[in-house]
Amino acid sequence: MSKNRKIANIVLCLIFVSFAIMQLNDPDGWLWFIIYLVVAALCLINNFRTINKGILWVTFIGLLAYSAFHFSLFIDYLQTDNKEEIFGEMVYEKPYLEGSREFLGLLLAALAIFYQIRGKKTQ
Repeated sequence: MSKNRKIANIVLCLIFVSFAIMQLNDPDGWLWFIIYLVVAALCLINNFRTINKGILWVTFIGLLAYSAFHFSLFIDYLQTDNKEEIFGEMVYEKPYLEGSREFLGLLLAALAIFYQIRGKKTQ
């Protein structure tokens, strides 16, 4: 594995660890903490060990499948006028905000796993 790929995996690991930590104040934070921590771990482990492609594919497909549950909320968000709301506080009257954040987080996680699948060190 190239040095650049190892550095990218470390950066991805740190990003997803920080995502995991930020979830701890959410009502369902434990779920998101686990999701992001698993992605971080897979990125880091792939620097040192060969990860079975089947595990990576199952994780990738699982993340995409879970993101599908949030897709309609993301579409609702795209149809709003005030796009900056996504960076604000959670508003219970606007479930599309949290759903959009969750959709985008799952999409980023899936992309990080896809990056691992495309790597040379996987089986």
